[in-house]
Amino acid sequence: MGLRIHFVVDPHEGHIPGILIIIFYGIAIFCLVALVRASFTDPGRLPENPKIPHGEREFWELCNKCNLMRPKRSHHCSRCGHCVRRMDHHCPWINNCVGEDNHWLFLQLCFYTELLTSYALMFSFCHYYYFLPVKKHNLDLFVFRHELAIMRLAAFMGITMLVGITGLFYTQLIGIITDTTSIEKMSNCCEEISRPRKPWQQTFSEVFGTRWKILWFIPFRQRQPLRVPYHFANHV
Repeated sequence: MGLRIHFVVDPHEGHIPGILIIIFYGIAIFCLVALVRASFTDPGRLPENPKIPHGEREFWELCNKCNLMRPKRSHHCSRCGHCVRRMDHHCPWINNCVGEDNHWLFLQLCFYTELLTSYALMFSFCHYYYFLPVKKHNLDLFVFRHELAIMRLAAFMGITMLVGITGLFYTQLIGIITDTTSIEKMSNCCEEISRPRKPWQQTFSEVFGTRWKILWFIPFRQRQPLRVPYHFANHV
């Protein structure tokens, strides 16, 4: 994320348009907000004495680890010590579980991190090719020799990060499209015939809490969960 911040803050001789710098900072703010909110938002922790709707009792089950009732498709996180509704995984990068109530923020974090890394790499490559002709006439200057070396190292780290976050983001998108969490994939408990296949618009709307697609990209709002019946669930 932090590739070539000095270059973006103070571009040499103004060869980078100001609008591109504004867009860079806008993406960075969205990424930071998604990170903070995903880290501190309750992922869907179940209370000790949950109120079970009378018509949905058959869609609840007893956790064999904490001996509390939970909706199906919930999972007990051994690190956090409690059950989380529709838990996808425990993420060490946000030090929090990714569950029903913060999954949308985690997706935004992946998206904006990928976008920000790509944007920073673009700036690094532009900076690199801008300095190449300058370097030819300043071979003895310490700053130019080491500037290019640092840019090469930053570009390598950025590409590595971009590949990793792209793979993570892709698996998350596939999971939402197929309406399957990462834990369910690993436990092989979700068979294709076990529940009806939903349209991708519906599964994304359920995760983001709104059918307005433009709001799927806004990390500042409050999520309003859509009513999703638990009979689409499986045991975890």
